[in-house]
Amino acid sequence: MRVIPESGAVIPALKGDAVIEFDEVIDEMPGSRGGGGGGGAGGAAPVTGLAHQIVLSPVAGGVRVSWHRSAIHVKPAEGWKPNRIYHLELLPGIVDLRRNVMKKGTTVIFSTGAPMPHAALAGTVLQWVEQRVLTGAVIRAAPLPDTVAYVTLADSAGDFHLSDIPPGRYLVWAIQDQNNNRQLDRREPFDSITIAVDSSAGAVLWLFAHDTVGPHIRSVDPVDSIAFRIQFTAPLDPRRPLDTAAVRVFALPDTTPVAVRALFTSAHYDSLQARARALADSLRRAKDTTAHRDTARAGAVPPSPVRRAPPALRDTTTPRVDTARVRQLLKQRPVPSDRIVVQTAQPLEPGKKYLIRVRDATNLNGAVAAEAHGVLTVPVPKPAPRDTTRAPRDSTKPP
Repeated sequence: MRVIPESGAVIPALKGDAVIEFDEVIDEMPGSRGGGGGGGAGGAAPVTGLAHQIVLSPVAGGVRVSWHRSAIHVKPAEGWKPNRIYHLELLPGIVDLRRNVMKKGTTVIFSTGAPMPHAALAGTVLQWVEQRVLTGAVIRAAPLPDTVAYVTLADSAGDFHLSDIPPGRYLVWAIQDQNNNRQLDRREPFDSITIAVDSSAGAVLWLFAHDTVGPHIRSVDPVDSIAFRIQFTAPLDPRRPLDTAAVRVFALPDTTPVAVRALFTSAHYDSLQARARALADSLRRAKDTTAHRDTARAGAVPPSPVRRAPPALRDTTTPRVDTARVRQLLKQRPVPSDRIVVQTAQPLEPGKKYLIRVRDATNLNGAVAAEAHGVLTVPVPKPAPRDTTRAPRDSTKPP
């Protein structure tokens, strides 16, 4: 494969197309003839066809991408701007007519007049709520005060790297591009950060859905006789936890207050319950082991040898995610959740309804709900099933 201009070239009067030449005829791919979007800041149409494999930046509009049998031609719709450093990235996925797939991409960096810079920006994209990296996140880094951004995509480990960019202050966006137009659209999870890039800089971006409306109560469900679970319409900010004064409980219909003893995150409460069950199980097993130790020894059978399955083949073409590093990064922020568990100071009465009020619930981008309302209905326990295993009474005998 050969790219014109070559990486590192300085061409002040660039007029024609950038050309990516292959040794074989490549698949045209649907929607590629005639061009398409390629990572520019303008146009909301999805990027399709061969244009989906091309990222050209920084450009203020669309990018024209065309198929020429064994070559791809690329050019900004606005034309080549003077004194600009261009990044032309070819993503993996190009297919030739023999169905061979290009598994590794490449990036060519050239200039239309400005000297080649050597600053670099790298980072990792995390999904804050889901607690994992985001593959394929769109990264847009605009040198301030300009709004025309350098664009790249996060790899399979959630990492990104922009090399040979001019030093300065950058506004960096990471976007979960759900409609594949390489822009930020309404309701798409994102994060942004302003960072100074000298020789090099690093950033961690935490994506989540930004909502301007504070969290409201979606449902209230009983957990046990003194606890219930509240689910909100959005995850709560774990850096601004609710306290017991923020949750009020009233017995209906007379709105008699019920004292709140404690609040837990849903995960913390479930962990406490699981720990209590494990302790009870271990005590029961210890008791059973003591009672039946001699019987178990008498009837013991030597264990049969365990046959181990051969190790599965591993795909070495895909970069492995450093899970230990990801776990360390995720520890930098507490885990958000859209659920809390409320414990009351007295048992909740079966068959009764309770009004729940929550003040100042805050979502991840700081929107606050002044007051949220919900209703808890405590179910009536089902009667125990009748024992039908007992023998019928002999009707010939007197009662």
